[in-house]
Amino acid sequence: MLSSKLLDDIGRQILRILQEDGRISFNELGRRVGLSSPAVAERVRRMEEAGIILGYRAVVDQSRVGYPIMAYIRLSIPVSFLAQADELAKAIPEVLECHHLTGSDGVILKVVVSSVGHLEEVISQMGSCGMTTTAIVLSSPVVSRPIDPIKQPTPPAAI
Repeated sequence: MLSSKLLDDIGRQILRILQEDGRISFNELGRRVGLSSPAVAERVRRMEEAGIILGYRAVVDQSRVGYPIMAYIRLSIPVSFLAQADELAKAIPEVLECHHLTGSDGVILKVVVSSVGHLEEVISQMGSCGMTTTAIVLSSPVVSRPIDPIKQPTPPAAI
């Protein structure tokens, strides 16, 4: 359940700003939301403890580090092979994400590779768990946009 105290209007502003710039100082963050640096630091700490903020990381341009191709590999596998597919996905460094799905494909993987031949190797590795279908990403018009928490409904006024 969302904590209305942590995710009030100021908390939502803090989250929005941190998602855009995780390196912002508490001083600057406080200035933007109208709180003191210690008050902002305390709010951020509480959001971290509540599991709302999970961490901070650098966003890396995959092409500039040798992985110009991104693809999604769908796996059509029996449920009994899910654990095996999960372990294999964890062992392949090119797999950035692994998700279980509803429908005929039980798993989808987001991968980055250096070449089509490299992609073929990853597909072959994952294919040991089931039938694969692969789509290569041509472009990404929306990438990792900030998420706004759902606003808590305002309770009706007492009569």
